[in-house]
Amino acid sequence: MPIYTADICDEHSEKVSVLGAGYQNYGGADNCHGRIVTVKLHKNNSALIKLLRDEDGTGKVVVVDVGSEYYAVVGENLMKFAHKNNYAGIIVNGYIRDTEQIKDIPVVLYALGTCPRKYIPVTEGETDIKLTFAGIEFNTGDYLYADSDGVVVSANKIV
Repeated sequence: MPIYTADICDEHSEKVSVLGAGYQNYGGADNCHGRIVTVKLHKNNSALIKLLRDEDGTGKVVVVDVGSEYYAVVGENLMKFAHKNNYAGIIVNGYIRDTEQIKDIPVVLYALGTCPRKYIPVTEGETDIKLTFAGIEFNTGDYLYADSDGVVVSANKIV
């Protein structure tokens, strides 16, 4: 049974927050839902690589905050890791690349846009911390629902 964000907003408007404008889905799946896992990156994506490559993502959506840095943090390899480990989706407050290669990988990938370069020197990232961007506070364990209309978040599972 499909889950639609518009229906969730209509039926549970007091329980959900809606991701602000400007994000687009670049992935090969049209919709997803699951428990949030948060990642804060500092230019380099090594913490995200480790998460997507090494942990089971069944029933999970990764929310990534890169801030205002203009570097890609998700591309073909990370999308392959996400798919292999059963992640439903990735939401990036930042940029991605390899759009031609990832458009058929069946994982949702919302981002602000694209950038061909990545940040090479390894930097530390943080996982399972509160993130705030685009009008939403994201916490590990919250629930996220995404489709072609947008992204909504709730502190509790509602569908």
